[in-house]
Amino acid sequence: MLGSRALGAAGPRVFSGVQPTGHLTLGNYLGAMRRWVEVDQRRGDALFCVVDLHALTVEHDPGRVRRLTRQAATLLLAAGLEPERCTVFVQSHVDEHARLSYLMECTASDGEMRRMVQYKEKVAQRAARGESVRLSLLTYPALMAADILAYGTQEVPVGADQAQHVELTRDLAVRFNQRYGETFVVPRATHPKVAERVMDLQEPTSKMGKSGQERKTGVVYVLDEAEVVRKKVMRAVTDGGSDVAYEPEERPGVANLLNVLAACTEGDPRELAGAYGSYGSLKKDTADAVVEVLRPVRERHAALAADAGYVDSVLRDGAERARAMARPRVDAAYRAVGLLA
Repeated sequence: MLGSRALGAAGPRVFSGVQPTGHLTLGNYLGAMRRWVEVDQRRGDALFCVVDLHALTVEHDPGRVRRLTRQAATLLLAAGLEPERCTVFVQSHVDEHARLSYLMECTASDGEMRRMVQYKEKVAQRAARGESVRLSLLTYPALMAADILAYGTQEVPVGADQAQHVELTRDLAVRFNQRYGETFVVPRATHPKVAERVMDLQEPTSKMGKSGQERKTGVVYVLDEAEVVRKKVMRAVTDGGSDVAYEPEERPGVANLLNVLAACTEGDPRELAGAYGSYGSLKKDTADAVVEVLRPVRERHAALAADAGYVDSVLRDGAERARAMARPRVDAAYRAVGLLA
């Protein structure tokens, strides 16, 4: 395998990232960040990245992207990622992502890109608002494939909404290897058991998303103050009836609260449902659990935000380490297609 084990780990190489398109949410923490801390960084050679290039696929304010990128990187450290055990960096700080992205565009087909469910959904949303669509939104999966393949990644921890993109990455890796010779490791997606997709508290059939300029009442943000969290959870939409039952299809609001409570307490949502006789008590316990889960992250973020030099050094060292891992493989890919001697 090309490249070196940056931290000398013997386990699988893991890569995952978060977009700085909005303030990070409870869904980001429960569905991704906490798993990265508790599972992935401890199993092997892991890289975690703020994928700021992906934030440019839509209209954006440059200063806001810069601020949110810094905030996201600081939150990854606040959540418990340890630079001594894994690599934390910003995507645009490593040129190999953009270099390899073009080769992935040359490997993929137009039809494959247009079949991506997220692309079709976002195009429809923008068309309904009379907005244009950037070409980068269509080619986004090629950049994501480059993010993953540049490092010889074996496992990609993602939510269900990104599983299709990882499958495309696998297809592109196999196709490139067949055309030009063995160059890339074919990765696989891994998924959390609970809270894979935390839903909006006001719209429980929609994902708790971070995108957008405004702060939403149905979205709990990692940096929300405790009382703000409590108010949002206590005002969560429930469903018809008075008994508490775990029925995701028929009663998505209650199921969402049970999923969140289960993720925070390491319980089972079906078993938890039997312990409650009212929505009020369920909401109260869920609010308490969320506040307690986020409290240490928020406190650690405040301390790190006050130590800009430390965060700068982590990101600088992380980019250098990532670059050293990615460059040999990306150079090999360029040679394979005839671009380097």
